[in-house]
Formats: sequence, C-alpha cells, structure tokens
Amino acid sequence: MPNLIPVAARGSRGMQRVIEFAVAHGWQVSRTSGGHLRLYKPGCGVIFAPFTASDRRAQRNALARLRRAQRQAKATKARQITGRD
Repeated sequence: MPNLIPVAARGSRGMQRVIEFAVAHGWQVSRTSGGHLRLYKPGCGVIFAPFTASDRRAQRNALARLRRAQRQAKATKARQITGRD
C-alpha cells in the first residue's frame, strides 16, 4: 500500500491532520473502496477511519487510535525482547 498524501488534497480538510500524522510516523495511508481511510503499519495492524468526518470528534478519535496502536506495538515488542509475558 503506497503512501497517498495527495488523498488529503482531494478531500476532507478535517482528516488532513490524521493523514499527516500517520505518514510522519511511518503509517501507510490508502482509501478503501467504500471511501474510508485505511491506515497500516507493520506490527500495529490496520486502522480504519472515516475520510469525511461526521462530527468534530472523528479526527481526535482517529489520532487516538493511531497513538494507542503504536504504544501497544511498542509494549509488545519490549515484552518480547525482555522475555516477559
């Protein structure tokens, strides 16, 4: 999945910040056939977010999901290195 920064230029200003954050932190951004954002990063899995935000919380919720996934992946990797379960 290629990074599609031009996706932001063609659509929602509300999700621009989410796309920029994702790309800056190594996420791959693409659009689904249904028009949503697909955000993928190895070790973090896939996160789906609306491309056109329906409310003012959508952007913040998407950013929170990205940050949460990164923290969880980092903690999982640390446990694997130290051998703790």
